[in-house]
Formats: sequence, structure tokens, C-alpha cells
Amino acid sequence: MATAKKLPSGSWRCQVFSHYEPLFSTDGSPVMDPKTGKQKQKRIYESFTSNDPTARGKKEAELLAAQFSLSKNRNPNTSLTVREAVKQYIDLKQAVLSPTTYKEYRCVERLYFSKIGDVLLKDLTNPMIQAWVSSLSTQKAPKTVKNIYGLLTAVLDMFMPEFRVRINLPKPKKAQLHVPSDTEIKELLNCLENEDLKLAVLLAAFGTLRRGEICALTSDDIHGNTVSVNKSMAKTIDGTWVIKQPKTYSSYRNVEYPDFIIDMVNKKKGRIVNLNPDQITNRFCKAIRKTDLPHFRFHDLRHYAASIMHALGIPDVYIMQRGGWSSDATLKSIYRNVIDEEAVRFNQSLIQHINSMQHEMQHEKKKAL
Repeated sequence: MATAKKLPSGSWRCQVFSHYEPLFSTDGSPVMDPKTGKQKQKRIYESFTSNDPTARGKKEAELLAAQFSLSKNRNPNTSLTVREAVKQYIDLKQAVLSPTTYKEYRCVERLYFSKIGDVLLKDLTNPMIQAWVSSLSTQKAPKTVKNIYGLLTAVLDMFMPEFRVRINLPKPKKAQLHVPSDTEIKELLNCLENEDLKLAVLLAAFGTLRRGEICALTSDDIHGNTVSVNKSMAKTIDGTWVIKQPKTYSSYRNVEYPDFIIDMVNKKKGRIVNLNPDQITNRFCKAIRKTDLPHFRFHDLRHYAASIMHALGIPDVYIMQRGGWSSDATLKSIYRNVIDEEAVRFNQSLIQHINSMQHEMQHEKKKAL
């Protein structure tokens, strides 16, 4: 165990080895070992000081040093910077991450970790993390900040499991999404000239399929009126489109479609929709701009599908199964606005009914007079 030494000031200081760092000369060039041909390393020590000049101060400094050594031995990652830890985490997880998630993680690491990226994991504190999150919150939406912060906490769980993060995230904002109506869906379908895009809209609006799932469908996935969803198309970090497993386990599902959609699908051999997800998005946006419809996204067709099922009184468990949602919490949080809009329509019907009753009562009263 390291022994504390008394300083001229009367304080006690105990030094303990922390880690090695590469050695550089005064001009910034690496100092090489002529025997091994490798860059020389220098030993870095941590100092622990007690201002108590008595023997108790000596024990205090040695205790702090011993606690550091124990923590360092338990966790060999204390010499990593935050950015190095994030990169290692992404590389270690690459085999189990979807190409889209891997690409997003790389983008997040590159764009949003500059302020704390050079901080050593052992020096990271909750105030540092809070300042970083607060700074992000001035530039990004709460959901984006939550996703960025989520990557950091996953990294800390892997490399610093004893570190407890206690900060406040920005409060989420309610998404203002437009859920298309039956009339708007009809108008959109009537103006679509591209057969692939029209089929993509039908598969999304009446079956809740995602873009990647639609693009990965082949004629081998069609069994009678049932479409088997078992794969998805995603873009890798180098921009290549690949076929991968679905987004989640619950995304594996069988979706039954009406005859008129299946008739269109059965005309295809091989891939059902010969577009990639980006092409669907771009062509869909152009189609919306050509109409007088309010702007909504291709993904909002899933919202429309949820609203139809909800309006028909279909139980949440079936809506989750048909849409491939992993939990009712996801369904209720993302599609709460759908339910709210249905509530508005129900309230309007109720008010109209009450007003009608009131008019009838007034009419009958006048007749009685």
C-alpha cells in the first residue's frame, strides 16, 4: 500500500500509480524505444492530500489512495476518455446492432460528444453531464437529447457500472402530427401515378408496414391474403442498402390484406416494391406537394392505420400485433395524438347530439304554448 509523506506545508500527500500515457518530446514527436521500436510510456500518478497535519491526516490521505487503487483495479477503463469509450462501445456492439442504429450511433458520437469527449471516464461527474445535456437542450429537441444521452448512459453502464448518473433531462414536447383522414387517403391514392409508390402507400396505410419492411418484401412472403413480415431494408454507414432482421422481435408478424391489395401484389415477382426507403420518402413528399392535402409524412400512414383500428374499437393488444409495436407504452406514447383526435370527434358528436336535443325541447315547448 502507498505511504503518505508529509509536505513542507504540514499536509500529508499520498501518491498512487494511475496509468501509462505515451511519451512525447518537446516538439510533439513521439519518443521511441530503440530496443522495441515502440513508443515509450510514462507512468501517471494520482495524488491524494489531507490538510490535517496530525497522524489522522496521514491515514486519511492513504485511505483515499487505497480507495482509488481498489476502484482502478475493479475497473481498468479509468484511463479511457469519454469519446474513446463511446467508440469502443459502438465497435463492440456492431455485430448486434442494426445497420441503421450503428450508423446513427457513429453520427451521434461524431457530432455531439465534443464538449465532454476528452474528459477521462474517471473524472466524469454529474455536473459535467448536466451541463452537457443542458447545452444540447438549447439546440436540439427533447427526444433527440434523450437519444444522445441514452448512448452515454449505455457506455457508462458498460465501462463504469459503479457510476450513478443523476441529472434532469428536458421535458418532452407533445408531437404535433397530422393523422390523415379517410378522405385524404382516398385523394392521395387517386393522384398517385407510380405503381410502386401507390402499393407502398397501401401496404403502410392498411397494414402498418414500415418503409424498410415494405422495401424488403418479396413474392415469397405472400401466402394467400397474408403478408409475412420477416425482414427489413436498411442503409449501412457507407450508404449501401442491405436486408436485415426486422426492427424488433415483435416486428415479425403476419398481416392480412383485402383482396384488391393482394391482387396488385400478386402481379409482382421478386421484390414487391422496387424502391428503397429514401426513394419512398422523396417520392411521397413530391406527391403530397402536388395535392392540396396538408403535409404529413409517409410514416404517418401508420398513425392512420392505428386511428382506424382504434375507431373500430379493436383492442390494443391486436393493434400492437398488427403494427409490430413492442409494448402498449410505445403505442400509447407515440400514438396518443391519434386517440386525442378521435376524442375530439366523439366530443363533437356528443355536443351536436345535445344541441339537437335542446332544439327539439324548445320546439316542443313552443308547440305546447
